[in-house]
Amino acid sequence: MEVGHIVMWRVAGATAAERSRNCMTIRNAFEGLRDRIPGLLELEVGIDTSRVDYACDVALYTRFRDAQSLEGYATHPEHLRVKRELGNIRTERYQVDYSRSHAA
Repeated sequence: MEVGHIVMWRVAGATAAERSRNCMTIRNAFEGLRDRIPGLLELEVGIDTSRVDYACDVALYTRFRDAQSLEGYATHPEHLRVKRELGNIRTERYQVDYSRSHAA
């Protein structure tokens, strides 16, 4: 059964320009994982445009073939590299993993 994985972050930055640069850095880093992770079917990175005070700055949506593929992603060297590179620019993190059923 396919698995959806959503992660949302707030980013560091003293100015709007710095936060914007950090959002783009996160987007580019995760988009670089396309076609590198076995079982990763879909990857999308969105940057918040609402600017409401309770919104996260960046959202990552990924879809995996199955739970084992998501587990492999969590420990994949390329994913771990991205996490290390981005560690200091993310200030808060939220995550949801869920089963995706194709039944109508």
